[in-house]
Amino acid sequence: VDSEKLAKKIADEQKKQNKRVKIFLQVNIGNEIQKFGIDKSYLRDLYLFCKSVELNVVGLMCIPPLGEQSTKYFKEMNDLNQSLNLNYLSMGMSSDYIEAAKNNSTHLRIGSNIFGSRI
Repeated sequence: VDSEKLAKKIADEQKKQNKRVKIFLQVNIGNEIQKFGIDKSYLRDLYLFCKSVELNVVGLMCIPPLGEQSTKYFKEMNDLNQSLNLNYLSMGMSSDYIEAAKNNSTHLRIGSNIFGSRI
């Protein structure tokens, strides 16, 4: 699986450099073909693989489908994060960060509210 190959490469590089970085696993929570991230049905397997190669997985991250109600995706991500007993959850952008925070997001991306819209 490509995700496992990438995880192994990161683990090997960490060992080479004698470093341990914090890893977030990106979940394609809306099953969108144009977005990266793993399918939620494979999440537990990838998490266990990452642990087996000594990666420091600290949380999950996602970007829900544009134009849909984010709340249901944030709730599902929070449930997934809790099922793995992870400490961090990265979800929520300028348009939906309040709902993300209500669903235990610990990392928010609110760039356009700070810097303005992209040109």
